[in-house]
Amino acid sequence: MIISEGEPSSSAAQASISICFAIGLIVAVKELQGLKALDLNKLLRDSENLSIQYCTKNGLLLKIDMEKLAGSLPLHLISMLISFKRDEALFRYLLSAIRLLYSLCDLASRISKLEQIFLDDVKLFDQLLDFVSYMLIVLGGFKQEDHAFCHRHLVHSTLVPCTFYLLTGFISTKWQDVVHVLLAHPKIDIFMDAAFGSVRMVVRCLEITLLAYYNDFSMESNLTAEQVVYYLCQQCEASLQFLQSLCQQKLFKERLLMNKEICGEGGVLFLALSILKLQIQPSLPTRIKAALSRLKSIILSILLGLCEVESISYLDEVASSPQSLALAKSVASEVLDLLKIAFGRDSAHHNVDGCHPMGFVQLNAMRLADILSDDSNFRSYVMLCFTKVLTAIISLSHGDFLSCWCSSNLPETEEDCNVEYDIFAAVGWVLDYTSLDITNATNLEFIQIPNKMPRASYAHHKTSLLIKLFANLHCFVPNICEEMEENHFVLKVLECLQMDLSDILPGFSFASDAPKAAIASKNLRNDSSHILLIVKF
Repeated sequence: MIISEGEPSSSAAQASISICFAIGLIVAVKELQGLKALDLNKLLRDSENLSIQYCTKNGLLLKIDMEKLAGSLPLHLISMLISFKRDEALFRYLLSAIRLLYSLCDLASRISKLEQIFLDDVKLFDQLLDFVSYMLIVLGGFKQEDHAFCHRHLVHSTLVPCTFYLLTGFISTKWQDVVHVLLAHPKIDIFMDAAFGSVRMVVRCLEITLLAYYNDFSMESNLTAEQVVYYLCQQCEASLQFLQSLCQQKLFKERLLMNKEICGEGGVLFLALSILKLQIQPSLPTRIKAALSRLKSIILSILLGLCEVESISYLDEVASSPQSLALAKSVASEVLDLLKIAFGRDSAHHNVDGCHPMGFVQLNAMRLADILSDDSNFRSYVMLCFTKVLTAIISLSHGDFLSCWCSSNLPETEEDCNVEYDIFAAVGWVLDYTSLDITNATNLEFIQIPNKMPRASYAHHKTSLLIKLFANLHCFVPNICEEMEENHFVLKVLECLQMDLSDILPGFSFASDAPKAAIASKNLRNDSSHILLIVKF
């Protein structure tokens, strides 16, 4: 069905051939997008010159040149984005095309001629990279409607992770190889801006839908509200996990910190703030609570990675202007509020069952609080916002304090997981359920690979981070700190000890038969002794 061009006799004939060729591409994409690489391989097994015979549902027999299809798709998709109206129909078609492209990339490892097209054709390779960047730019500029549960939110939110993971299809499944190719591209800054911008769009779609879900709004289709919210959570998690994988590579992190738009002007911080502000209400189904919690864990991990780069100080970058500093303090406030909630016994962030990992939210937040409390730009802000919580912790009854902060066998720990994103399944789900009137919508579940930390190791990390928070806030460096800051933290703690702190950490008991200062001193001594014992052994 992919029409060969031949020799045009006139400009009119040339235009006619081009139109026919484009129509042939569209027909081929729509017919083949539902076939996995294994199915395409079966069709190609007995074919000659990579041409297949394919019978449509309507009984029409098509002859499709797969070599020409693979070589033409990237430029065809770019032209569609430029020339066609950007409506739901176009984006549904782009989803189909991306799914087919991914299957062709997968198939290339089994068919040498296809592999040669994707790996050796430099022009085609550049077109694929250009398509990915342009697709993300378009998605990042999408203005979300306030109408929740609309099909457009589902389609656009699926396009972002599908476009991301297309990179692993035609480059490599090894992240260092993906980063190497991306950093060598002359438009790497554009890609970075578009990548973070498009994920912010997905988060916004989730936020709008989540708010409507809380308010019990009705939907356009027969999909249950829970299924839509969970599906959007999955797309958001897959997109964010892709960014996290890139940011775990040292070279990518260092290059990201040189991007003023993302780091100096708050691109990462805007994304972080939008995720940390997502509400996790107790009434939510467990799988949605877990997914939202993991989103917070991932963005905290990305922030941690940027803060730990030694060659460039991320915190100095964000503190270089009043606007970005204010934004960073807003993020810090959300992190500290997250910890305040997580430290309570009634926290929605606790791992309520063993089936739905919540992510290392508390541990990552404590690590970030440790870094912020040790930075001159943020130490006083952390002290202002978090001293009450720290004082409440050391004011707990001795039994509660020992069980939570001086034990290697904590009653509650955290578990994480990595999601194996399946482009084929995600596209199939959204195409089916945004076009058909189906009353019994199926659940889409991606494989989750557990990422657990030994219980004792988790407890030791948590205890040592608490001690470091106290040490950082109490530390006074004459050449850096102002004279008025000396002993300021101790005085703040003593001031807080005079207050009623029982509402700070709900679910815990506070000793009432002894002076608070004596209880706090005893708890801190036990905590310090516990850390020394850990270090010794």
